[in-house]
Amino acid sequence: MTAQTHTGNSSTVRNANDIKISTRTLEFAVYAAAVIATIITAAVVGDNASENGVDVFNANDAMQYITWLTVGLMIARGLAKAGNRAHNNHG
Repeated sequence: MTAQTHTGNSSTVRNANDIKISTRTLEFAVYAAAVIATIITAAVVGDNASENGVDVFNANDAMQYITWLTVGLMIARGLAKAGNRAHNNHG
């Protein structure tokens, strides 16, 4: 299923199953929200006297979670692109 868009003298053929730009996907929005929540949590948790001065969720922990989130996003984008390519090869 293709859609043709005519603009002036040039025409562009666009596949209906094309992958969106990564920053315009729901998975990127969820990723960004999770990263922001992780940063806020690291800044807020463990900064009062109830933990006896121990930061129970410090910057190192936050960076580890952000790294895992980033790897997860990269895997998800890779799977989305691989699935789209496989779908196009069969049709």
